[in-house]
Amino acid sequence: MADEGLVHVAVGSVALDGNLLVPPGATGIVLFAHGSGSSRFSSRNRHVASTLREGHLGTLLIDLLTPREEARDDATAELRFDIGMLADRLIGTVEWIRAQPGLSAMKIGLFGASTGGGAALVAAAARPALIHAVVSRGGRPDLAGAALARVEAPTLLIVGGNDVPVIALNREAYDQMHCERRLEIVPGATHLFEEPGTLEKVAELARGWFARYLQ
Repeated sequence: MADEGLVHVAVGSVALDGNLLVPPGATGIVLFAHGSGSSRFSSRNRHVASTLREGHLGTLLIDLLTPREEARDDATAELRFDIGMLADRLIGTVEWIRAQPGLSAMKIGLFGASTGGGAALVAAAARPALIHAVVSRGGRPDLAGAALARVEAPTLLIVGGNDVPVIALNREAYDQMHCERRLEIVPGATHLFEEPGTLEKVAELARGWFARYLQ
């Protein structure tokens, strides 16, 4: 169901819609930061989230923009690159998770796609005590700028082997980071990992990384 586990997360003056699903026995939870022009209904992120839940991890897919903001962004594409705002909303959502009965003791990870990868790293740098692992899929870690050097959470950067410009951006970001980190290049994959088997590889890599650091 599209809105299974529907929650409303108050962050500042806005309320963000999300889907929170936590399997029995979960010891960690992963918050998803979607990318440019995407949403919590992204079929790719939902596939990864399903794989994470099979690995006994909770998932929260959230829209970082309100419906009105989404409509504005569809016309202008300006908000999807407002990394500071997106990171602030991720931080607010992490703090919301920590305040929920039954979730407060769980370690929290961030999964960012495209521009969401940059926002996830900015959030991780700002809240090192709250964010315990980061995975970026086809991400733009370069958009995190100076925050890259302050990230403490173990970080996995996943890029498609045919996504040549983004590989270069991820290599540069990797070199600026000092935390435990890994760059995984998925052979034959383009930016959206639409080729057969490539998204499954992303999901397996992410599940292994989060299982290691959140449990």
